[in-house]
Amino acid sequence: MSERPHLCLIDGSSYLYRAFHALPSLTNASGEPTGTVFGVANMLRRLLQEHDPERVAVVFDAPGKNFRHELYAEYKANRPPMPDELRAQIEPLHELIDAMGLPRVVIAGVEADDVIASLVTQARAQGLRVLISSGDKDLAQLVDEQVVLEDSMQGKRYDPAAVTDKFGVEPKRVGDLLALTGDT
Repeated sequence: MSERPHLCLIDGSSYLYRAFHALPSLTNASGEPTGTVFGVANMLRRLLQEHDPERVAVVFDAPGKNFRHELYAEYKANRPPMPDELRAQIEPLHELIDAMGLPRVVIAGVEADDVIASLVTQARAQGLRVLISSGDKDLAQLVDEQVVLEDSMQGKRYDPAAVTDKFGVEPKRVGDLLALTGDT
């Protein structure tokens, strides 16, 4: 998809963690951590300038447990807790996104990638071209002729052929592949 996207769905949770781990620990004059907010702001600015989408939404994981925890109590049990330095930057980041005039989507009990998948399904039904910006490989299963996945941190863009090259299966089989091979 080389045309201007009708809709750009930004995985805010992916951006949050990637900026936190990619950038040095920055603080403001009061000693509060700011590196993640700074990093995400730059990522958003660059994405919007490069693609100039007609519509945008920044999607975040809801705090707390989600429906998968109800299905499997050990879901993400081995994942370390969010660092306090990162947690302290979530609210300022949300405020920044709101100040930029970007819609922020958080659905209680649902992860960002599930919300993105639902929005892609709705956009696809309306014939919209969608750009998903995320480093989450699970989202590769959504790619088709209308939907492109871009990992801006890696400088990679995935159309159906690129997904097949990367995973060895077509996009609609990526979920099956990850279920069979395991995913940390």
